[in-house]
Amino acid sequence: MARMEQDMPWFRELSAEDRSWVGQIVQAGIRSFVDWYRQAGDAPAPGGTALAASVFGAAPRALAGVINLQQTVDLVRLSIDVVENNVEELLDPEDAAEVMGAVLRYAREVAFATAEVYARAAEVRGAWDARLEALVVDAVLRSDADETLLSRASALGWAGRGDVAVVLGSVAADRRESDTFEEVRRAARAAGMDALCAVQGDRQVVVLGGVTEPRAAAAAVAHLFGAGPVVVGPVIGDLGQAHVSARAALSAHRAAAGWPQAPRPVRSSDLLPERALAGDGHARRHLVDEIYLPLLQARGTLIETISAYFEQGSSLEATARTLFVHPNTVRYRLRQAAELTGFSATDARDAFTLEIALVLGRQSGRSVL
Repeated sequence: MARMEQDMPWFRELSAEDRSWVGQIVQAGIRSFVDWYRQAGDAPAPGGTALAASVFGAAPRALAGVINLQQTVDLVRLSIDVVENNVEELLDPEDAAEVMGAVLRYAREVAFATAEVYARAAEVRGAWDARLEALVVDAVLRSDADETLLSRASALGWAGRGDVAVVLGSVAADRRESDTFEEVRRAARAAGMDALCAVQGDRQVVVLGGVTEPRAAAAAVAHLFGAGPVVVGPVIGDLGQAHVSARAALSAHRAAAGWPQAPRPVRSSDLLPERALAGDGHARRHLVDEIYLPLLQARGTLIETISAYFEQGSSLEATARTLFVHPNTVRYRLRQAAELTGFSATDARDAFTLEIALVLGRQSGRSVL
């Protein structure tokens, strides 16, 4: 104990209770060696679970979280050194050599038992972390954020370093779940982000923190999903509100089959038409509020021009003749509409979104007073 106080700074920093437990481990190890040597003679030293139980069994499991593996190895090495330095004083010279050989055999088994103890602790901790991570992700998906959500995420290493986005895709069939999650976390860390992972049914869910641009963030981990679309929800301010991103991502993932040419990953906002057609009320309201009403509020001629443009098969000349204006006027109005909504009627994909927004806006009966 004096040598530990002298040679191990970390031992001096332990609480009195933990130092007491360490002392009991050392005593148990030496006592176990003496008992084995007295009874077994030249028989092989005990090993595996039996030795781990006899040496480390008295200490609480939580001690493995206080003293790390390297510190335990140093403790075993120091204990052997102390025994070796005192054997010759305790025994006759003709017995000392035999006892030293036995000490070395026993010490080897203690080293293996130490590794076993920490390996089991790591397995238990890993299993608990996996369950805790699944609970956090499930709470995000179910919009069940409470005061425990952030504390649980922090226990898993979530730094809360910035905005959050949820990424959804299928489970990779050729990878183990634990290996995939570790690769996702590694890829996220390399991109300066946090990651929480879970599998729900045939879907893999990744919650990313520290996101600046959602599609770029999702691209960092998209290759770790299975076949099919990978969808990322909108960026949200914190983990407590991540259910908003998760809701959009879930809706978009269900509707993604409607756009086979969608990029991978694809933003949930890029799938607004498919989501609306699939019955997503949030997507319908977004199309009406963010596209139809701004066009209606800006100038009645914008709605009229876009409607005529679609009715005339996206022909500028035919639209101009229908409205009795110059084709350049039609171009100007379409450009105004694109600047206002972010969707260009001259782009096929954007035109589809605009058409759906116009239909939903008319059906809603809403107007700008």
